[in-house]
Amino acid sequence: MFDPSRLGTPQMSPADPASTWTGRVAIVGGCGHVGLPLGMAFARVGVAVDLVDLSADKVAMVNRGEMPFKEEGADDLLPELIESGLLRATTDGDAIGRAEAVIVTIGTPVGDFCDPSIGVFDRAMDGVLKKMHPGQLLALRSTVFPGVTERLGRRMAEAGLGGIDLAFAPERILQEKSLIELAVLPQIIGAPKLRAARRAADLFATISPKVIFTTTIEAELAKLFCNAFRYINFAVSNQFYMLAEQHEADFHRIQAAVKEDYPRMKAFAKPGFAAGPCLVKDTCQLGAFNHGAFPLGQAALEVNEGMPYQLILNLKKKYDLKGMTVGVLGMAMKTNNDDPRDSLSYKLRKVLMMECKEVLCTDPYVDDVRLTPFAEVVDRCDLLIVATPHDVYKDADYRQPVIDVTNTVKGGGRKHAGHEHPTRPHVHANGNGLLKASAS
Repeated sequence: MFDPSRLGTPQMSPADPASTWTGRVAIVGGCGHVGLPLGMAFARVGVAVDLVDLSADKVAMVNRGEMPFKEEGADDLLPELIESGLLRATTDGDAIGRAEAVIVTIGTPVGDFCDPSIGVFDRAMDGVLKKMHPGQLLALRSTVFPGVTERLGRRMAEAGLGGIDLAFAPERILQEKSLIELAVLPQIIGAPKLRAARRAADLFATISPKVIFTTTIEAELAKLFCNAFRYINFAVSNQFYMLAEQHEADFHRIQAAVKEDYPRMKAFAKPGFAAGPCLVKDTCQLGAFNHGAFPLGQAALEVNEGMPYQLILNLKKKYDLKGMTVGVLGMAMKTNNDDPRDSLSYKLRKVLMMECKEVLCTDPYVDDVRLTPFAEVVDRCDLLIVATPHDVYKDADYRQPVIDVTNTVKGGGRKHAGHEHPTRPHVHANGNGLLKASAS
């Protein structure tokens, strides 16, 4: 095991001659939320990229220059890169063997009891390694359980693939902002061997302004720490929100007061549903890694996952939900996003279905046959709950009470909850074809 401090923290940029990478790159899972923006980032600086993906539909879509999900700046950039020939999507696994570097966006999922499913990762990697040969660079990109990188290295050596350089280069990008952040955020590189660290640094220096070297387990923990830190921060705000509600205090007024001209509270987050495929999973993996001894993470999980229940308990004190039709605005995991994975909006829907006469859900971005058009939800519902505060909801006027934990939607928050708005909405389509309510 080499000492990463020997390498220091080099300052590298795409224009820096220290980056000499010219080889082809294959990205496994290349049409997904991690792989596709990464491939585009490499291609736009002149690196040839094959996006290897099992989904023939996504591959065809990308090769037509169409994005399969929302990503800022990608709709214009993708067609240019496809036309240039520097970026192509394929279902042909043999593209893995033709590349100088293979980047894998497969992580370690967690099972029903928050334990990592190492077997799922092993089987996926076995398929990738069958296509690889000594002399290539293999970089793991998605979150893995601490120790998995070095374990993979041992398995590779046992299989006669010790000549493949292995590194872990964690993705720390905000979904939908990938193309922006990849160009400005430093890249952490963890590798068991010096040669692998240098090759991975040479590759990622083409798109990152700085490369930071660590050991493999340090890089693995760094990724988990980032997501668990954010998840715990959200739990703090959610716990404070619940506390304020219980004592009939306005959380948002408190938050505004303590943040005003007080830098130490700048990181005080808004309350709301903290979800998505990474925050919960990575917090659980940290707990499993430390043999269940992660009480802070476990408490955050209880607070954040309990928000839908707590919200409904508070509503039952004010409303007779059994006789009401309730609407849920926003089913995506976060604002202005089309990804519903692990969204707490669906947990809210399930609980409401046991409490209300009828539940209607809507989202302008999520593709789900169970959803109802926004205009119909606004027209039919007695009460609205903002689960995901998409911009399209913010300026609408509503006749019914609107419950918005985030206090970002006009008519939402404590100050309007329980009071009917006198103006009934007229609904029209905006320039994106999304339904939007406006005052008469």
